[in-house]
Amino acid sequence: MTLERTTNRTVRLRNRAALLSKLFLEGPLTRQDLARDTGLSQPAVSNVVADLVAAGLVVDAGALESDGGRPSMSLRVAPRFALVAGVDVGETRVRVELFDLSMALLATSDHPLGTARPDPATVVRHVVAGLDAVTTRAGVPRSDLLGVGVGVSGVVVAQDPGPGAGAHRHRREAVVYAQTLGWDGVPLERMIRAEVDVPLHIDNGAKTQGQAEMWFGAGRGARHAVFALVGSGVGATVVSDGATYRGVASSAGEWGHTTLVYGGRECRCGARGCLEAYVGAEGIIERYREARRGRAVPGADEESQINALLAAADRSETARRVLDETAAYLGAGVANLINLFNPERVVLGGWAGLALGARLLPAIRSAAAAQALRKPFEQARIELGQLGVDAVALGAATLPVAQLLAAGGVRADNVVAAAAV
Repeated sequence: MTLERTTNRTVRLRNRAALLSKLFLEGPLTRQDLARDTGLSQPAVSNVVADLVAAGLVVDAGALESDGGRPSMSLRVAPRFALVAGVDVGETRVRVELFDLSMALLATSDHPLGTARPDPATVVRHVVAGLDAVTTRAGVPRSDLLGVGVGVSGVVVAQDPGPGAGAHRHRREAVVYAQTLGWDGVPLERMIRAEVDVPLHIDNGAKTQGQAEMWFGAGRGARHAVFALVGSGVGATVVSDGATYRGVASSAGEWGHTTLVYGGRECRCGARGCLEAYVGAEGIIERYREARRGRAVPGADEESQINALLAAADRSETARRVLDETAAYLGAGVANLINLFNPERVVLGGWAGLALGARLLPAIRSAAAAQALRKPFEQARIELGQLGVDAVALGAATLPVAQLLAAGGVRADNVVAAAAV
């Protein structure tokens, strides 16, 4: 166990981080609210707030009504202290979104991918083009960016950089292993850094979706939750006691590649019987095509084909049967999550999960109840995500924000300033 020496500066930074995080996640709040919620004394709160206001991080949000006496002034994080960008590297498109620090959406840019196994260089070009597009549309320079978060399919591992890392050779860099995309150790962070000089934060897309829902959506207030992402692929984020569980190399949560049917349908990862082969968009569409005796499913892409299946269910017994089977498979998968992790909430998201869940959620709950142990099932709520299809990009944008909050408002590109706080 490593013991950290506590100094006045570390205590002050810790207090700044606590107050800033509380204001960001729950503001506007008064100084009295902050003292009550953090346990800090009123003088300590006043001193730290004064520092944050002087640094431009916190601003007045207006006076609250009072029954008598002096009205209380509420505070919030300054929306334009910095901007953040979030990137969703999906399997059908790259979406880039720009936010201020109130997480208000300022601009968005979509770039379709023409193949299910995109070349990493193509993805990087779309990321760079998207960043150029959103900053131009918002009329802001790229230097205003606090950082860029990227949510991507697969396992994201921080590794020591090898030859060619350049100026960032002293930092560990994010490398992506996405078996279903054919990516084996792609140095995505280095590739993007070669094109744009901004702080980068890269994580698995299911994990960024989970963080967005924990902070702003269906996970608010929960300490133990699982966030399931169902799109072209299938993944999950496991939150235990408020923290994301990552495992030894950050690959925890590959729910889509747990075995549902031993020796069953072939999955894109090369194994057989994976949950993804049955409830991922590609697997659902293929099962529907087979049920149609090989006839192609209407639609130009996966999203339109899933929508065609949902629309056909009101008039087609075949479509209804495929959806009933999908609900049963999803329910069994959710039951596995409940039995393994005993969450208080299971949140279904992702573009396909939201589209299917709008119709199938009662059937998914029923199937989960039939497969899960009774007591943990009774303790869990199964619901849809609240943030829509933008949750991955929004969650990715919170990655640089999380670093700023943890550092008490000291920007990563200004580490020297930490000594003066």
